[in-house]
Amino acid sequence: MFNQSNGLSERSDLLSQLQATATIFDVIVIGGGATGLGIALEAATRGYKTVLLEQLDFAKGTSSRSTKLVHGGVRYLGQGDIKLVREATVERGLLYKNAPHLVKNTQFIIPVYSFFDKWFYTIGLKLYDWISGRLSLGNSSAISRKETLKRLPGIIPDKLAGGILYHDGQFDDSRLAINLYQSIVAAGAIAVNYVKVTGLLKDGQKVSGVEAVDGETGTQYTIKGKSVVNATGVFVDDILKMDDAEKPKSIRVSQGVHVVLDTKFYTSSNALMIPKTSDGRVLFAVPWHDKVIVGTTDTPVDDALLEPRALDKEIAFILETAGNYLQLKPERKDVLSVYAGLRPLAAPQGQSQKTKEISRSHKIVVSPSGLFTILGGKWTTYRKMGEDMVDDIEKKLHWKRTSSVTAGLAIHGHCGETNFNDPFYFYGSEAPMIREMADKDPGGWISADLQIHKAQVVWAVQNEMARTVEDFLSRRTRALLLDARESIRMAAEVARIMAAELNQDSDWADKQVAEFIKLAKGYIIE
Repeated sequence: MFNQSNGLSERSDLLSQLQATATIFDVIVIGGGATGLGIALEAATRGYKTVLLEQLDFAKGTSSRSTKLVHGGVRYLGQGDIKLVREATVERGLLYKNAPHLVKNTQFIIPVYSFFDKWFYTIGLKLYDWISGRLSLGNSSAISRKETLKRLPGIIPDKLAGGILYHDGQFDDSRLAINLYQSIVAAGAIAVNYVKVTGLLKDGQKVSGVEAVDGETGTQYTIKGKSVVNATGVFVDDILKMDDAEKPKSIRVSQGVHVVLDTKFYTSSNALMIPKTSDGRVLFAVPWHDKVIVGTTDTPVDDALLEPRALDKEIAFILETAGNYLQLKPERKDVLSVYAGLRPLAAPQGQSQKTKEISRSHKIVVSPSGLFTILGGKWTTYRKMGEDMVDDIEKKLHWKRTSSVTAGLAIHGHCGETNFNDPFYFYGSEAPMIREMADKDPGGWISADLQIHKAQVVWAVQNEMARTVEDFLSRRTRALLLDARESIRMAAEVARIMAAELNQDSDWADKQVAEFIKLAKGYIIE
């Protein structure tokens, strides 16, 4: 149908490089979420021979299920974690410059209901601005009741005293992940999805590489490396157990849930931030891709699952809290999609803190075997986590110290002016190519509501290593998160196009559709 790409065989080309058994990599990264991608990019751009292995798809887990904010974390100020806020606001500013096609400066408004709250939050957000320094996205200010109602149409006016306006970043998490993988490959490294690490290689007592298997073909790989990094998020303990079967748990898992609503419930272009809910959480209502994301929760869970599910009590909490502020109160039947993500929190051993009080800062641990593991962290600081990890590897292994270049590194897709009203905006510098493909097939729109075209399916396979219907509908586009029922309707057409591009038969397509529908039903509230 289209012939725009030279990237169709990229995955197989990268995998063929892993078969060169004599190759000894400098850095092997396990995990293709925000943390692993940041570490691999850091290592590759410093000139290290690097490979990243992801057992499923890039950002399949937590890294595609965030609140879509690049932020310093206003609530961390209340916890006194100034260091984390400073680090995150600096990284927010750098990402805004390095990926302007994905990161948007968004105005947030906190409605206040007393003079004290207005004074309290104004001072706090002025501190937030000051901590951000020259990388601030804009100054915060107190606004009148009249101005607050103007900026937040549809909010309940009763007892409203005014508001506080401040600036933070908004982004598309899985799209950033895809662009990071592309940046890693452009830097000369290997980054592949659907390759699972099944064991660690050891030279005596020291980790010397990994055993891995291609989930598509069953091909096994023995990959040798001078350093191995465990960056698997909520699954870090699985890798640590490979190293030491007696290793106690290193993380605590917290679940965050979001519901997606039609914009009729919240028509403002400004984001709403409720700084203190009934149980002390923060709740956001954020316009995103012509829908509204409302969340999040912070619920301790015992098990880390690949597909976590929202609890009824979490959904009820979000809808009830939103209904306390919005004139048009959302109900369960109004939810277009509900998604859950898991946070890996580096909590102190033996400490029984509530998960919402545990720091989101990251922690690097080196096992006696030399296995490097990173715990905690957040999307906003992915670059700093990568820098810290590579610095630590150099120090621990007595390598020559190198300088980081990622603070000023343009991410794949970087472009100048971004029109966020363009349905293809998140492709950045590649948007004109996709638009040209779409213009050749004006009747090829798969979803008018979500503005998804057949050309995007082809592009995702040829240029973005999309291997499944879920990859496309959940992470190359955001259809599953924006409208789960609409994504189910699209699945068969997406499967048909992907099958042709991947040289698969109709049985493959049918299986893909069945698997996707089963998955997508978990995003629908019955």
